[in-house]
Amino acid sequence: MTRSLLQRRLGAALAVALTVVLGGASVVGDAAPAHADQVRDLEYWLNDYGFTQAWATTKGAGVTVAVIDTGVSTSVPELAGAVVGGTDVSGLGSSNGQTPVGDGSEHGTLVASLMAGRGSADGTGVIGVAPEASILAVSVAFGSSGAKLSNDDQIAAGIRWAVDHGADVINMSLTRNTLDWPSSWDDAFLYAFQHDVVVVAAAGNRGSGTTEVGAPATIPGVLTVGGVDRNKTASFDASSQGITIAVAAPSEQLVGVVPNGGYVQWSGTSASAPIVSGLVALVRAAYPKLNAADVMNRVIATANPNGHVVPSPVYGNGLIDAAAAVTASVAPSTSPTPTALLQDWIHLHRRIDTVPTKAPTAAPVARAVPSSDPPLPTDTAASPWLPTELTLTYITVPLLVLLGFAILVTLFGIGALRRLKRNRSNR
Repeated sequence: MTRSLLQRRLGAALAVALTVVLGGASVVGDAAPAHADQVRDLEYWLNDYGFTQAWATTKGAGVTVAVIDTGVSTSVPELAGAVVGGTDVSGLGSSNGQTPVGDGSEHGTLVASLMAGRGSADGTGVIGVAPEASILAVSVAFGSSGAKLSNDDQIAAGIRWAVDHGADVINMSLTRNTLDWPSSWDDAFLYAFQHDVVVVAAAGNRGSGTTEVGAPATIPGVLTVGGVDRNKTASFDASSQGITIAVAAPSEQLVGVVPNGGYVQWSGTSASAPIVSGLVALVRAAYPKLNAADVMNRVIATANPNGHVVPSPVYGNGLIDAAAAVTASVAPSTSPTPTALLQDWIHLHRRIDTVPTKAPTAAPVARAVPSSDPPLPTDTAASPWLPTELTLTYITVPLLVLLGFAILVTLFGIGALRRLKRNRSNR
C-alpha cells in the first residue's frame, strides 16, 4: 500500500521514506507533489463522519486532552498554541514533553495534529477534529536504552501526571500487545476513572503483528477504537479485532503533520484513536455537566451500524457520527461506570495475587470457670447397689413412671370388669 508524503511547499517533492510503528500505526512515505490546499482536500473524515457539521455546535474549546505518546512538537504551525503543558516520563525527552523521543518519534505529533490541529494561518494545512481543544504532551520512550522507567511504569506515571494536570480525556495510540496488563496499571487507570477522565485506546493493527486487541484496549472502562477503510468497511490490515471494541473510526489514508514540517498519509488505529478522542472532546465541550460514563455512552449510542450487526468484534457498536454525538437526544447511561467495571475486574482477577486479611476475632465471652474439678463420690462396698444421679435419671425414674402407669391401667381394668359383672347380675 502506497502513502504520499506531502511537502508544505507548493509543487515540491520528497524522496524521503518514513516508517513509524507505535501501537500498530504504520506510516510509509514516498515522493509526491503537493499544492497548497491538497492536505485539506485529503481530510475526508471531516465531512464523512460529521465533524464539520458538529463544529456548528462546538470545536472542543475548554477541553484538555492528554496525548501519551512520543512527544508533541510545537514547532509546526498547526500545533501553535494547542499544547498547554506537558512532561516527559522517560528521562530522555524535554521536561515539557515537546521533544519527540524514542522509536517512531514522529508519532506523537501525528496523533496530536489529527486530533487538535489548528490548520495554518493561510487556511491550509491539517485541521484536527477538535481544533479548539487543548493538548497535554506526555512523552514516553519505548525501545530506547537509558529510560528511567520501564515501558509499563512510564504509562502508569504518564496517566497520573495527566490526571493531576487537568486532563479531561487521555489518548493512548499504543498497545502492549498482550491481553493482560501489570497491576500498576490497575491503580493508574482507576485513578483516571475516579477523576472522571475518559481514556481512549487504539485496538492495534494486524499489519504490525497485533492479531487481537491488546492492553490498554482490553482494560474495562476504556473506550476502545477499531478501524475502517475509506469505504467504511473493516480494515483487516490496519485494525485488530476484539470484543472490547466500542466504536470504529477511519484508520486508512489519514493525513497528519510530522515534526519537520511535512505532511504524511498514514494508516492504523493509532490514527483512529485521536479521531475518537477529538470526538470525546467535542461531546465534553457541548455537555460539560456529563460525567465520563455518559460522555462515552453518547459516543456509543449515536454510532452508526452502517448495515452491520452490532455490537461486534469488528465494528464495536458502529461507526462514529460526530454530528449526532453532539446534537442527538440520548438517554443517560444505565451501564456501570468505568470505575465500577475496573474495580469488579480487579476483585475477580487479582484475588490470587492478594494476601487475605486476617479477620478480626471477637473478644472472648466471660464464663464461670470452676477453680477445680468436683470431688469424686466416696467408694464403699455398698456403692454398686446405691442409686446415682445417672441411674435415678435414666433408670429408676422411668421405671417408676412406667410402673405407675401400669398400676393405673390395672385398676381401671378391674373397675370396668366389676361394673360389667354388676350389670349382668341386675338383669
